Amino acid sequence: MTRPGSSLFRLRKLPFAACALILIGALAACSSGPPLFLSDGRPTVQVQCPASGDRDSCAQQARARCDGAGYDTVAQSTEGANYTFVFACRKAQ
Repeated sequence: MTRPGSSLFRLRKLPFAACALILIGALAACSSGPPLFLSDGRPTVQVQCPASGDRDSCAQQARARCDGAGYDTVAQSTEGANYTFVFACRKAQ
């Protein structure tokens, strides 16, 4: 039987503590993402395209999603093989 004060008990808790720290770090990284809504209430949309390919495919997705109303670019980034494009559709006039 393993007692709470024994070294074997402490070693068994070590993987749990390491997993907890990794999970907290991953959640903290997620908090730096783009806003879900702009200050004027418009929702944002995030699309990804291959970084090495034609980035116009992301712009085409934005134009199609906004049905010709146009869009405002909120954020752009490249990480590894992915190009991430965040936009908000303009309000139809």
